[in-house]
Amino acid sequence: MKRAAVLLAATMLAPLPAAAQLTFSPAIGDQGVLQRDKPIIVEGAAAPGARLTVTLGDTIAQAKAGKDGQWRATLPAMKAGGPYVLRAATLDAAVEAKGVMVGDVWLCSGQSNMEFPVRRALDFDNQMNSAADPMLRMLTVPKATATQPRRTFGEPASWQASTRETAPEFSAACWYMARELRKAEPGVAIGLIDATWGGTAIRAWLDPVATRAIYGAEDAALLALYDRDQLAANVQFAPRWIDWWRSREKVEPWIMPDAVQWSPVPGIGPWDGLGEAPLRGFTGWVWFRRTVTLTAEQAKSGGTLSLGIIDDGDQAFVNGKPVGNSFGWSNPRDYEVPGSYWKAGANEVLVAVWNSYGTGGFMGPGERLKLALADGSSIPLGDQWRYWISAAKGTPPRPPWDTIAGLGLIGNAMVAPLGGIGLRGVAWYQGESDSGQTGYDVRLRGLIDGYRRQSGDPALPVLVVGLAGYGAPGATPVESGWGRLRDEQRRAVATTPGTALVSAIDLGSRTDIHPGDKNELGKRLARAALGKPGPQAVSARRDGGDVVVSFSGVEGALTSWSGAPIGF
Repeated sequence: MKRAAVLLAATMLAPLPAAAQLTFSPAIGDQGVLQRDKPIIVEGAAAPGARLTVTLGDTIAQAKAGKDGQWRATLPAMKAGGPYVLRAATLDAAVEAKGVMVGDVWLCSGQSNMEFPVRRALDFDNQMNSAADPMLRMLTVPKATATQPRRTFGEPASWQASTRETAPEFSAACWYMARELRKAEPGVAIGLIDATWGGTAIRAWLDPVATRAIYGAEDAALLALYDRDQLAANVQFAPRWIDWWRSREKVEPWIMPDAVQWSPVPGIGPWDGLGEAPLRGFTGWVWFRRTVTLTAEQAKSGGTLSLGIIDDGDQAFVNGKPVGNSFGWSNPRDYEVPGSYWKAGANEVLVAVWNSYGTGGFMGPGERLKLALADGSSIPLGDQWRYWISAAKGTPPRPPWDTIAGLGLIGNAMVAPLGGIGLRGVAWYQGESDSGQTGYDVRLRGLIDGYRRQSGDPALPVLVVGLAGYGAPGATPVESGWGRLRDEQRRAVATTPGTALVSAIDLGSRTDIHPGDKNELGKRLARAALGKPGPQAVSARRDGGDVVVSFSGVEGALTSWSGAPIGF
């Protein structure tokens, strides 16, 4: 092991200059944690070609920035300890991360049940009495999407030690897992990275290699086209959506708007609050229609059709031509529509809105709906809408650029920036948004492979939480989308070494998709992290009129909390 003192004179700078071009990767910063017992990868940006010296405690490494300004240094593995100062220096600049610990780093990712914060979990007030722990550090990754892998987060993020003030907003399952791990090894710091987004599909988290392998070159090319020309990509994708619609509904409102009976929309806002009885509590498809009158000059110039935020999904048309398709309850819809799509006189704007859960429609306010013309003027579109409710059912095809189910868009922006940072493992809790879609086991294996590719550890441990119970239990056996997905989770884990399935089925609530007992879930995750996964069904065989199920992970006797086993 080399000593940092060897090159101390060459790298010491006082005072430190502003490091405008010299930075660490976004997961490295003050109060952060680096993975113990593995070579420590440190990455960042600098001026192209710059030579750097990187030091951590008594360890030292050299690096050189490439033509793109990116650099990577590898420090030797270290035992748990700290705090340290991590320093990177060129001849004329330096950057430091202070208070850095070497310990275990866990990435916690998934949708809303992993995002579910400590403050909403059961027994919150009592649990906060022991929230303060300077050896438990947390980093929350800002929500963002990107069509290509990024090296920086969408917004700045910083590490924080766990306190009564910082813990409440962090992932409950992740935090409770770490608290148990801290008890198991009190001298080892734990670093938690929370990269979560409620409602997201697993495909949004895949890396580019898994995305292309699972969804093919055509969709990868379509996503690349969206990068260059959003309208062209929407036009190319629209036939999939149209074919799907025609398989469920005979009427094609975008072609013949007058073929259906329209009702006036009393205002812009979630349709539950519009005072329209047919829309109250409605999930499914509602079409909205607005006639826009333009002069010949206005039509020729074209412009941006802004529809504000729509909940959940939409397919928009102008005069029968597709102009945009998106999904998500937080992203505004702004669709560029060229002059060739408009005409002098009356123009028909139709928007098919799909609501899968809760309320739906235009979220408002009405001022956000407008047609911004190329000459800088705009036409308000916050009134005069009409609606028609369709009987069409089912989930439509989602475009590759979909906000929360796009091909790798969230992984590109929230996981890729972590770079090669060392990890002890990954805890993954997701699947609700994939229920009813086959092939989850393939997607889950692709996700795991992506984590391992990025970390450079082909044996990186991954803990998978099985979906918790939800909904009223049936009196007789029925098909279950959640049950099928749980089995696909089991299949993926059974065929992927170094993974563990953590059951949460008994922790669910029949009336709440977000069960509150994340404390117990955290304990189960910690047991799995320590190599002690809980009971899991491993085989089933017929025995006359019975089915005999064998379990692994049972300590002592297998006991049913309900007395006689039920729910099969």
